[in-house]
Amino acid sequence: MIKHLVFDFGGVLIDWNPLHLYNKYFGNEEKARWFIENICTMDWNVQMDAGKPFAEGIAELTAKHPEWADAIAAYRSRWGEMIGGPVPGMLERVRQLKAAGYHVWGLSNWNWDTLSTIINDYPAVAELEGMVISGLEYVIKPQPEIYNILLQRYNLRPEESIFIDDNIANVEGARAVGMNGLQFFNAEQMEADLKLLFNVAVNP
Repeated sequence: MIKHLVFDFGGVLIDWNPLHLYNKYFGNEEKARWFIENICTMDWNVQMDAGKPFAEGIAELTAKHPEWADAIAAYRSRWGEMIGGPVPGMLERVRQLKAAGYHVWGLSNWNWDTLSTIINDYPAVAELEGMVISGLEYVIKPQPEIYNILLQRYNLRPEESIFIDDNIANVEGARAVGMNGLQFFNAEQMEADLKLLFNVAVNP
């Protein structure tokens, strides 16, 4: 029986995307995508998610790519411009799940220095009963340790829990420790999938 819904943040509760910033910075989506795929990559970003200070990460990357120094610096100095707001429909569904008797939790790869500046602006996050953030634990999804931190800290049984993330690798990581997993695309699809796959009614 499902009792717990565990939500990722970026791409599930919060619309975080570096393209929101770099499309403006470069004025060209093709150049912005190239920059994110080749300079400020997700592999680089995940180092900060795991707790590396942004100043250190930016200094190291700038030393490798000095010709991109200003654009790299913007990754932190204009970080807030990567946030597009709440993911549509998710606040309502989180509240509906709680009203239906489910427990709701958070598990996110995110640098705490940046997340802490916006977390209070998102009511969906405030609805959560607890959360585990990679930047505070120094371990990231899909490593099994971070899922186990969540399960042990809040006394959750993995078979009674569904982890929801837009990144399929992180969903598979949850499944590897015995949790149920669901890939997120949008709020409407999540609602349909929860009912179809797990008989969890968001709006009973």
